[in-house]
Amino acid sequence: MSENKLAGQFFDAAIELLRRVRDEEAGNIAAAGAAMADAVAAGGRLFVFGAGHSSLPAQDVVYRAGGLALVNLLVVPGVIGVDVMPATLGSALERVDGLAGAVLDTSPVQAGDVLVVVSLSGRNSLPVEMALNARALGLKVVGVTSLAYARETKSRHASGTFLRDHCDIVIDSKIAVGDAELAAEGIAAPFAPASTVVTSAVMQAVVAAAAGELASRGVEPPMLRSGNVDGGHEWNGRVLEEYGDRIFFRH
Repeated sequence: MSENKLAGQFFDAAIELLRRVRDEEAGNIAAAGAAMADAVAAGGRLFVFGAGHSSLPAQDVVYRAGGLALVNLLVVPGVIGVDVMPATLGSALERVDGLAGAVLDTSPVQAGDVLVVVSLSGRNSLPVEMALNARALGLKVVGVTSLAYARETKSRHASGTFLRDHCDIVIDSKIAVGDAELAAEGIAAPFAPASTVVTSAVMQAVVAAAAGELASRGVEPPMLRSGNVDGGHEWNGRVLEEYGDRIFFRH
């Protein structure tokens, strides 16, 4: 089997997943966008969180050209990328009870804010407790996860629950358990994960829905422009100054 054929098969698989999410999750994506718009219009703030590779789609909507300026990354040290050494430590920290509560208690979140929790499996203690504790603090929680894991695996949280069980809105990424779209002769393990592609698209779709909802209410969405176009830095400077009390990635 040629490399080109495998590459094409991956694109086909990713495109089909994107189509499914677009068609089957449209209502939930719109609801998440409306929740973000509600918070922005009411003077609230927006936060996103993901651990490991699930942090990539979360980071993709923070301080992003064409994105909402008010989206802040909720940082849990050691779990937001593969920069921690050894890389396996990040996976271990996802299973530590109590870590989410400690992070939330020392974060700027407050009642009325929106928190998007991204977790492919939704089964580890960290995302489960992040959603559970955030709701207890009065935040509206959006979960972006694969519901297949809740059907086919066991929770690693003491409660036996999954991320989906502690969210106001759940968006199903449709990713199969194992997050590998391809199999081929001569390759012992399934390969070609599509969760980052699909979940990043979900996050951008939610932001787009939020911007559209704000505009429909007559509220100008605080969007950032590219710093690589003329006037971009000046535009962003004005936005960051106007909304500085709700932006925490500059501190």
